[in-house]
Amino acid sequence: MNDEAWLFSAFGTGTLLVLIAGVYCVLVSRNLIRTIIGVEILTKAVTLLLILAGYITGRTALAQSLAITLIVIEVAVVVVAVSIVVGLYKDDDDVNAGTLTKLKG
Repeated sequence: MNDEAWLFSAFGTGTLLVLIAGVYCVLVSRNLIRTIIGVEILTKAVTLLLILAGYITGRTALAQSLAITLIVIEVAVVVVAVSIVVGLYKDDDDVNAGTLTKLKG
């Protein structure tokens, strides 16, 4: 097995495992903080996949710019999500996703 095939299989397997962990965290947890962490893990898997695809196609500069853009967008989304969770915690003293159905306004 040559170096590129070994690198692809190692990073591909690692990315797949990180992706599965993120999906599991988002789908199973009812805690909103854990759900945000799961979304973070999912975006890290997508970032790894972008870098891997850029390396395989030979377009590392494009992959790096897309990864940086993804990280910036991810930070903005996480800040908004955490602020919503903090507001929910101030109102209900709970961060359970089941309490979102009681919100009105």
